[in-house]
Amino acid sequence: DFLILFFCLPVVIFNEITKKRLLGDVSCRIVPFMEVSSLGVTTFSLCALGIDRFHVATSPQASARPIEHCQSIIAKLAVIWVGSMTLSVPEILLWQLAQDTSPVSGVVTEYCTMKPSSNLPESVYSLVLTYQNARMWWYFGCYFCLPILFTVSCQLVTRRISGTEKKTECRGTKHSQCESHLNCTIIGLTIIYGLCTTPENVCNIVVAYMSPDMSKQTLDLLNLINQFFLFFKCSVTPVLLLCLCRPLGQAFMDCCCCCCEGCSPDTASSEGSADSKLKTEMSSSIFFDKPRESPPPLLALGTPC
Repeated sequence: DFLILFFCLPVVIFNEITKKRLLGDVSCRIVPFMEVSSLGVTTFSLCALGIDRFHVATSPQASARPIEHCQSIIAKLAVIWVGSMTLSVPEILLWQLAQDTSPVSGVVTEYCTMKPSSNLPESVYSLVLTYQNARMWWYFGCYFCLPILFTVSCQLVTRRISGTEKKTECRGTKHSQCESHLNCTIIGLTIIYGLCTTPENVCNIVVAYMSPDMSKQTLDLLNLINQFFLFFKCSVTPVLLLCLCRPLGQAFMDCCCCCCEGCSPDTASSEGSADSKLKTEMSSSIFFDKPRESPPPLLALGTPC
């Protein structure tokens, strides 16, 4: 999300203001690649979180759940990011820079067009053309239907299992509240993602069947609206995650307070930060659940950094 906001958003705004493409043909290829990669990362992350919530619901007891090792988390993140970037590689070969001269003012404008280069090898060119023809439905199925259906299915199964367990055994109230809070976080992220990607999928379907009857100005406007919905999603998602996920939000606030104080807090603030850190470690995380049998021992922490 931050890569999209700090790289793609300035390029799009600069192009709309000056009618010149910043970084030329490179940005025409990199911006779509990053945007589709962002959708892939969000899609597969929501699927991974849904699986994680399902595993939590099927665990026999909260105290028996092991802490997930850092190597396992890094492996999952690597699969999500590498897989998303690999599926987005055709975007680099699909787009290229084009120029158009206005018949009224005579001003030359630069824009990106979805047209594979004829200099590509024949086998690669045919694959890119196939991707272009199937891009609309691939977009709709993988980056829209998959995360929504996957999240809804996992939530329904999780609630079914949780309801069955509540009838057979009594779980802790605090644990149940924490699990419900984490499930609401994932649902909130899915709702934001679905609302922000719906206009783009609708526009893609409309353009695919009505593009001969639509002017270039209308197509450019629809493309601009789709991009800014993506920028809106990238802006709202981190804020929503920090607000709904209390441990992550608390850690973020502690880091900001540490930077504002110049990393030189007094003894009282150090003790408060230590207590806050212990509470954060004892609370549940989105990615894995830590055992709550016994709290960790108090450590002498120097600074919150």
